[in-house]
Order: sequence, then C-alpha cells, then structure tokens
Amino acid sequence: MELRTVNVTRYMMPLREGGSLPALAEADDELKYVLKFRGAGHGVKALIAELIGGEIARKLGFLVPELVFAELDEAFGRSEGDEEIQDLLKASQGLNLGLHFLSGAITYDPAAYQLDSLLASKVVWLDSYLTNIDRTVKNTNMLMWHKELWLIDHGATLFFHHSWDNWEKHAISPFQFVKEHVLLPQASKLTEAHNQFTSILNDEFLKELVNLIPEDWLHWDDVDSTPEEIREVYFQFLSRRLAHSGVFLKEAENARKVLV
Repeated sequence: MELRTVNVTRYMMPLREGGSLPALAEADDELKYVLKFRGAGHGVKALIAELIGGEIARKLGFLVPELVFAELDEAFGRSEGDEEIQDLLKASQGLNLGLHFLSGAITYDPAAYQLDSLLASKVVWLDSYLTNIDRTVKNTNMLMWHKELWLIDHGATLFFHHSWDNWEKHAISPFQFVKEHVLLPQASKLTEAHNQFTSILNDEFLKELVNLIPEDWLHWDDVDSTPEEIREVYFQFLSRRLAHSGVFLKEAENARKVLV
C-alpha cells in the first residue's frame, strides 16, 4: 500500500468558508486536487482521519477519489493576497493531503437520489465503524459523479483522537450519532453489509494502513508518545472496534427501528 506524492504548484481557490479552508490546487502532475492543510482546524489529526477513512472505504469497495501526499514548499503562497489564506499556507509547509478533484460532481441529495438499500447500509456501517459524525442531511459528504456515488471528506472520523483519553472504551462503544446519518432510513440491509465487511477487513490490512501514516504527522505536542506508539493506538482502536463491530451494528439497527 502506498500513496503518490505530488508537489503543489498553484493555489487556485478556497472551496468553502470554515475553519479548515480546503482549497482547489494544482500539482506538478498537472492534475487538480482538493487540498487538506495540516495548518488548518484540527491539524494533522484531520489528515490522518482522512487518510485512514478514505483508504478503508476504498478497501471495502466504495468509490473514493485518489488520495495523494501533497508537498507544500516554504515559498508557496507568498504572493497570496488574502492574509488568512497566506497564514494557512505558511502553517502548512511540508506534507499535506490531497484528493483528486472530481470535476463536475454534484453533492448527493437524498431527496433526488434513492440509493440501493445495500449500498446505503454499507455506508452506514462504514461510518459507524469509523465514528464519522459528519454524514448528515445538512452535510452529506457524498458526491454523485457520472451517476455513481463517491465518498469524500473523512476528516471528522476517529474523533477519539482529539482527546486521546479512554480510547479503549471508545473502540468498543456503540456509535450514538448514527441516528443522524443521512442514509439510515434507506439502510435496510445492515446485517448483510456487516457480514460482507467483517470478512474483508483484517488486522494485516489495518497494520499496513496505519504504517502509511507519515512520521511527520505523528509528533504531537499534546501527547507524550512516540510516533510508533501513536500508530499502535490507531491500529489497536481499529482492530478492537472491528472485533466488537456487533455493538455498533446493533446500535444502528435500533436507531433505524425508531425511524421506520
């Protein structure tokens, strides 16, 4: 498992208002990327969540834009006129994360698109596993591109790592936010999704995935742990959550009964 590394050559435009200020940028491979910055919002933890969430989704067969490591040179952005963006670029020198830009894609609208019940169930299972609090009616973080569903923006997953306390408890806990999931009403095949996905994911893959996290992203001021120790916590969290996946499956099934 590996990601390509590109060098960012042009900042094009911010994509939305907000603390994270993702941007559309161009790289030296002449492709456009949605760039997620290490200097924004929750910093490298959001990039780690994006990396882990996106690659687990890809492993499970979802359509996910290619992820790349995006190198930002120290001279980049000096000519940027917006002071907030210039500060963001200065704080993001080094390795960032990019998602291949899906030109022409539109935001998934549950009122306009009815998904196959198994696909909906799979997305709900994935987000329950990853503890993704950001796949709601207000912000679906899914795109329709060439009439297919694509998953984007997994930076809000794995929220346990923002406190780093009691991660063992979080690993085996139900996911109570599932009741707000945009696809829960359509997710009538959760058990089938569960059976498929628990046969695909395993510790070998999860270990390989956490080893993909750049060491540069694992030097934290708020945690007295080495990069290898931090990697091991991510692995143990994902492994234990998978082993106890029946807990969040039951939570999702119960939440759906309330809706339907």
